[in-house]
Amino acid sequence: MNKAVLATGLAASVPLIGLMLVNIHRDPTSISSPLINKKAPDVRLVELSGGGSVRLASLKGRPAVVNFWATWCIPCVQEHGALTAGARANPDVAFLGVVYEDTAENAAGFLAQRGMAYPSYSDDDGKASIAFGVYGVPETFFIDAHGTIVDKYVGPLDDDTLRAKLAKARK
Repeated sequence: MNKAVLATGLAASVPLIGLMLVNIHRDPTSISSPLINKKAPDVRLVELSGGGSVRLASLKGRPAVVNFWATWCIPCVQEHGALTAGARANPDVAFLGVVYEDTAENAAGFLAQRGMAYPSYSDDDGKASIAFGVYGVPETFFIDAHGTIVDKYVGPLDDDTLRAKLAKARK
């Protein structure tokens, strides 16, 4: 046996195994964001129809849920029902969808087929996803009535998780 090959293999694999063991119980949906407890970026979002826009700062005074999604994203399709039901059950909360790396036409078709209970906006120039630090979809940000991001969730939301995160935004 070649001792140099064995030593190189151990030197490469032992740290990786250690890193894996340290993180084995970490929740993959609980990815920290440097934006937690900071003001939400005041980005301008364009309606899917192209007819108008909204600024996030205009939502101050009520909690908000900002969900980044795409039609090609299977987990986004899975969470759509929970978000739609959540928006209908919580009229005091502003729900916004932000289409990530997809076309307004695809998103409008998706929403026409599956229904919608809250507006979705286009992020054609990517400024909103950059400002929020989005690196994939679905990612959902929970903002309190003061405009502060109180939580972030990565992955498809279910009813129970949505309720728990909304409670945090309402505090």
